[in-house]
Amino acid sequence: MDLGVKRGKKTLKFERFSDWRTDIQLRYSDGAKVLFVPTMGALHQGHADLVRTARALADSIVGEPTEVVVSIFINPTQFNEEQDFATYPMTPDEDVQLLSEAGADAVVFPTLEEMYPGGVPLVAEPVDYGTLTASLEGEMRPGHFDGVVGVVRTLFELTQPHWAFFGEKDWQQLAVIRQLVALEFESLEVVAVPTRREQDGLAMSSRNQRLSAELRMLAPQLHDALLRVAADTRPAVVEAAKKSLEAAGFEVEYLSVARADTLESGPLHQEEMRVFAAVRLGGVRLIDNVSCM
Repeated sequence: MDLGVKRGKKTLKFERFSDWRTDIQLRYSDGAKVLFVPTMGALHQGHADLVRTARALADSIVGEPTEVVVSIFINPTQFNEEQDFATYPMTPDEDVQLLSEAGADAVVFPTLEEMYPGGVPLVAEPVDYGTLTASLEGEMRPGHFDGVVGVVRTLFELTQPHWAFFGEKDWQQLAVIRQLVALEFESLEVVAVPTRREQDGLAMSSRNQRLSAELRMLAPQLHDALLRVAADTRPAVVEAAKKSLEAAGFEVEYLSVARADTLESGPLHQEEMRVFAAVRLGGVRLIDNVSCM
């Protein structure tokens, strides 16, 4: 696909999915193939890659109208720390500009009332996908994937997409959503998009802007540690990578090797394994993962 595709068409903005759906019916009398990119805003070039991938796929479809739609919604039920939710960056004007340049047809900023018509639940409906939801992020952030699955399910119901696009940086989330789709949305295809990195290897993230200049210079050591483990997954190497990060000032929540599909540990077949990490640096939580070599 040519991910350099750009369109001069203006990206339409909506405050409710119901308004977007009404507009789609006016623009496409026979309906359109929907390509959906869900986000929480504070967008960067990693998000733009999702939209560019969707745009390229849309433009490759001959004979049928297509709609690349992006949602921007900061979901309160997937945050474990109230401060993290309260300080999550919001840059709507810059986000719309980036989405327009990447080729989105529409962006929806749904309200809490539309997403949670009965009110935001104090506790999201529990989800049990085994190791997918119980390990790594599931262990460190109890209830996190309950919120993720709940909001993504609602987003899919409101958009009725044919394709949905997610980044590999949140690999565990990607695996959880694939399971949701397999169980509840059989006609939907999930498209994974590779992690976009800064030149020094740091995975692009909305949280990176919260790093001080000094900590930003340290942050790429996380990716370096993952690559060392990916090249040699022996326990001694994993432990040495943890100690190296801690000595540099990182608080390591986990640094683990697990199966790419199920996130289970066990017999190591490197072509099927990934290295996962979550750390805190100056209070900023960073996650990343790489494929074993």
